[in-house]
Parts: sequence; C-alpha cells; structure tokens
Amino acid sequence: MVARAYTVAFEGVDARTVEVQCAVTAGMPAFAIVGLPDKSVSEARDRVRAALSAMSIALPSKRITVNLSPADLPKEGSHFDLPIALALLAAIDIIPHEDVEAVVALGELSLDGTLVPVIGALPAAMSAAAQDRGLVCPKACGAEAAWVAATKVTAPATLGEALRHFTGQAPIEPARPGEVDQPGLLRDLRDVKGQERAKRALEIAASGRHHLLMVGAPGSGKSMLAARLPGILPPLSPAEALETSMIHSLSGLLDEGGISRHRPFREPHHTASMAAIVGGGRTAGPGEISLAHNGVLFMDEFPEFSRSVLETLRQPIETGEVVVARANAHVRYPCRFMLVAAANPCKCGYMADPSRACARVPQCGEDYLGRISGPLMDRFDLRVEVPPVAYSDLDLPAAGESSAEVAARVNSARQLQADRFADHPGMRVNADAEGEVLEIIARPDDEGREFLTRVAKQFGLSARGYHRVLRVARTIADLDGAPGVQKPHIAEAVSYRLNLSGLE
Repeated sequence: MVARAYTVAFEGVDARTVEVQCAVTAGMPAFAIVGLPDKSVSEARDRVRAALSAMSIALPSKRITVNLSPADLPKEGSHFDLPIALALLAAIDIIPHEDVEAVVALGELSLDGTLVPVIGALPAAMSAAAQDRGLVCPKACGAEAAWVAATKVTAPATLGEALRHFTGQAPIEPARPGEVDQPGLLRDLRDVKGQERAKRALEIAASGRHHLLMVGAPGSGKSMLAARLPGILPPLSPAEALETSMIHSLSGLLDEGGISRHRPFREPHHTASMAAIVGGGRTAGPGEISLAHNGVLFMDEFPEFSRSVLETLRQPIETGEVVVARANAHVRYPCRFMLVAAANPCKCGYMADPSRACARVPQCGEDYLGRISGPLMDRFDLRVEVPPVAYSDLDLPAAGESSAEVAARVNSARQLQADRFADHPGMRVNADAEGEVLEIIARPDDEGREFLTRVAKQFGLSARGYHRVLRVARTIADLDGAPGVQKPHIAEAVSYRLNLSGLE
C-alpha cells in the first residue's frame, strides 16, 4: 500500500503541489528517493533515518521507495524532510493515512528529530489554503504561516510532537500570526537644509510611485533625501503586505514571523552583480528589484553600476515583473518598485565648480552621464538637479515641513488613486495607468493640451515621455486636490522632465 503526504516546490513566489508517495515493499533493504531530487533532497533519507532512530522507531528490513510527483519537476531544498518522514510513518502504520493526506507539510529535520525552520512558509500556506488543506511546519515558521487565515497551521517543534499530534496523544494548538513589525525611528525630511525643489520632486514621486533621478555634486544631499523617503510613504495595504512578505519569506527575511506594513527600502551597492539585482543564481532566487516590490529601490552612484545591470532594468520597470530564465526553470517574480537613482554630474563630481573641476569639463560630464542609455533615461519620470548647499545655510535651524506633514498629503493622493483604480485590476497608482485609462484620468484642459503639444514638438518628447508627463501631471493635480489636469500641472511635470541641461 502506498502512503501519501503533500508538500510544495517553489517556482518564484508560486508554490506547486508535490505529492510524496511512500511504498514499503518486500526486497533487499534500501531507502530510495526518486522524482528529480537535488542533493539536499536525496540526503533527506539519512536525516529521516537518524531522526526516527532518535525516537526509537526502527525502519523495517524492506525496500522503501519515496517518489516525489510530478517526477519531471525539479525538487530543491531541505523542506522535503518532514513530508517524507510523515509519508514513511503513515506507510508503516504509525500515523493515520487520512490525517497525513489532509495537510501540506514542510520542514527540515535535524538528526535528533528537531524541526529546523525553512524558507517559504508563507507561500506554502497560501498553497495549502488553495487546496483546502492544513499546513504543518516547524514551530519557528508557524507565526509567519499563520498570517494566511484560510488554513489551519500546526507548528510542532520536533518530529515527535508531530507524531503525537497525528496520533491524538497530544494535539497541538493552531499557530497564531506574528506581530506586525513596527518601523524604527524614521529620518525626518525637516533635517534636510534647503533643496526645496528636490523635496517637492520626492513628494511627487512618493505620491504616484514615479521613478526619480537626482544629479548633484558629492555631499549635496542626494542620499540624505532618498533615506527620508520611507518617512513619507504610506503603509502597505494588507494585500500589498502579503505580496511583499511572500517574496521576503522566500529569501528568509521575515523576522520571527512578523509581517511588516512599512514599505521596503533596498539600496544595493554599485558593485552588485546582475543576479543580485534582478534575481538568479543557482536557485533562481529573487533579486533586489523583487525585494523592493511595493517599495523603493535606491541606486546610489547610478552610472557606476555595470552597463549590463542597468540595461536589464528597462523591461522590469515597464512590466512590473521579471522572468529569471535558467536551463531547468523559468521563474517569474513581481517587481513593481519605485526607482530612485542618484548620480554625480561627472566622474570627479565638481563639474559646476570651476575651482575644483577637472580639465575635461564639460566632456567628462557628457561621458559620465552617457553611461545611462537613452532608453533607460527615458524611463525616469522626474529628473532633478541637487545643487550644493551653502555652508552658511547649514547652521540655520531646521525649517520647512516635517515628514509627517508631507506624508499626510502623499497618503491623501494615494487614497484618491486607490479609489480611482478600484475597478481596474493591475493598476494601483498613477504610474500604472496606460491606454484609455490614462487618456481619461489625465486628459488636460485645452490650454494644458496646447502647451504639452508645443513642448513635445520643440523638445522631441518620445511617446513614452509624453505619457509619463501626463502621469506626473495627474499626480500633481491629486496633490492639489484638483479634479482635472490643468496647464500649471503640465508645466510643473514638464519642468522635471526637461530640467537636466534642458534636454529630453
């Protein structure tokens, strides 16, 4: 008789159901695992054997065959230990078959039977809920998986506890969700002296999730401004928090089962590889652009990133997802992020200061920013110059609006967009609008349309640039509380599009 247990194999954020079949038959004593297992799955037989021995359970002197179905799906990871152990215990009639078949299980076994936490408990719980099954996972993963209220999560600390639960000797109480992580002390926008235009661009970018490029001399405050973005962004909605947490779960970034409601802020170093930025590696894992899903990807020293990395960003920025292609898998990850890039105006950084600039001015600036290709530059909705701040201004007391005041306006604008796109799947903010929807929500008045047409002809705006101006103008109108897009909104949006040397 064949006993069955169920687990999952991860393909990006999707968890595919895997049936673990175990047969104990007559023949030479052996323990075989088939079904395209990788090395860590094949080694499960030794961990399972040692864990059962620690519980004083002897395996029968027969042939044990474990099949992971579907057999053509690659199986990777140590989380197959627990379902293999449960299927084997059911096959030798220690625990009831029907109880094991009613759950999805995942967890790694140590040699003494302790269940070690594994990644992916949250997407596994989503898969279990879709199958109308419960979930069994290590105790350390229970608080994370329990956020999926549609499935019952059982989280034993050891294989022995799981066995006693299934036999009814000591039932385990369902796991409870972890705490919602509270953000630490966020940096205040009021700390930034001057830079009012850059602050305004930051507010617009946060309101509509527009991509922003800041160019300025070293020490002018570009990184300081970007670091204050989390303080003005609205918290994640429950749906967004679950989406983001599923990706972080696959990367092992959820602390003690807590789900965060503040938006991710990722800032990779400019030496990061393509696999680190867009995803990949041996396991085709998520990269920084996916870890920044629903949040901010800040890329400082933007031209210093390798050309191949920068060009790879072009498609994910447009589509909101990335496909990591490998010989044995094509894995899809969501990556709707706000790209904030910072760059010096030239290699030395002092092109605008005659006393400090190098001898190659202005050619050095053209060469340096020329590392950012035209198609990639075209994808930035907002481009702003960040000039140096005078020494005398640094001693002045803090002035301007606090992050809380700006955040209130940003939150109001985001709420308007949430209501606007409630009936449009796939659209949440103005940056997502396209086609007929964009034409409807961002249609300017006659004066604004005439002005935009004139600008588009004079500066040669691309079709993408034209539509991005409309999206930004719609966001500016939302911040003003205006029902329609007017010429002043178009003019401000255009000013951020053309302000770098007056060129598109």
